[in-house]
Amino acid sequence: MRNHSTPSLLPSKFALACSIVAAITLSQNSFAHFQQLIPDRDYLDGEHRQALNFELKFTHPMTQGPLMNMTKPKTLKVFHNASATDLLASLIEHSEDNQKFWTFEYNLTDIGDHVFYVEPQPYWEPEEQKMIVHHTKVIVDGFGGFNDWDQLIGAPVEIEPLTRPYSLWVGNAFTGIVKKNGIAQPFAEVEVEWKNDGSVQANTDSYTTQVIKADANGTFSYVMPRAGWWGFAALLDADEPVMSPEGKEVAVELGGLIWINAKDMQEK
Repeated sequence: MRNHSTPSLLPSKFALACSIVAAITLSQNSFAHFQQLIPDRDYLDGEHRQALNFELKFTHPMTQGPLMNMTKPKTLKVFHNASATDLLASLIEHSEDNQKFWTFEYNLTDIGDHVFYVEPQPYWEPEEQKMIVHHTKVIVDGFGGFNDWDQLIGAPVEIEPLTRPYSLWVGNAFTGIVKKNGIAQPFAEVEVEWKNDGSVQANTDSYTTQVIKADANGTFSYVMPRAGWWGFAALLDADEPVMSPEGKEVAVELGGLIWINAKDMQEK
């Protein structure tokens, strides 16, 4: 007598296996995208007057990759004392795993805070069927001027720091307001990742990206538990769709990013 029960179970087992593979694949591909704009240090003083060196990569910081191809940015500027300087001409192109990234050098000589800002070209993410544009900034303290660290530069989506965004110790909280076109965004989502130096492995995939929801005033706060660079990405939808490389109208993810460096306390 033919046993009909075994064939009837095979599709279910096969479907379950496919679901598991799909879930693993989705998990591997769903790590947060972060536009990196990271200097070799976040301050200059009498002993550290040499030029700043910046690295621009579009990647997944906590997992140390994969690196995504970054075409030449649309905008690269530094803001200081209410004026902006175009830095696009200083960019140097590099390649890693056949993906482009960029570096530049800036000789900071003036006292006061300098806000470095990049607007990348839109990045097409076929797996999520959307375009991604991450407006990214980092603030460098120039010789102890301690001014203008909370200035807004007018990016479409931007994090206004309520905590001075440099000279922070491990265990300090960074607090900011998510703004879109200068208006606070209630309950906006903020993703947080640490730029892994290879010394940490996430307990599970869910630890890779920390997620915060801003309050009714668009304000959020996060305590940085480890030394190094931390990226804060406020993610909002653009008001209008755009045309994808596949010829279809798709949504645009607008990110307002800020990079913060936390340091361990030094003992005498």
